[in-house]
Amino acid sequence: MNTGIVVFAHGSSVDSANEAVGVVAAQAAVEGGFGLYEVAFLDALPNLREAVGKLISRGAERVLVVPYFLTLGIHLKRDLPALVAGLAAEYTKVEMRIAPPLDGHPGLSRILADRALEALSG
Repeated sequence: MNTGIVVFAHGSSVDSANEAVGVVAAQAAVEGGFGLYEVAFLDALPNLREAVGKLISRGAERVLVVPYFLTLGIHLKRDLPALVAGLAAEYTKVEMRIAPPLDGHPGLSRILADRALEALSG
């Protein structure tokens, strides 16, 4: 099954913040072996509908939405499931899934420690 991923972030009015998400998404796609990927934002463009549409037009039969959020807050509990349910109802032949947030991943504490040590060494 041809899988596409959407890295889904909150979005910002600061373009460089949104561009940074795109850089991480591109790296994650390469590292995960995903040839099809897009970035989408809750409060910026492109939105989830646009990103999913692009993936499907490029042959995705399954779409995995990967939240670029630290914890399971209101956007991941309420907003994202509603958006994905609407898209699943529209694209009935495409499997839609949502990955868990970053919270709980064992690499997160290492990232925090690295940043702290980096700040102390500077």
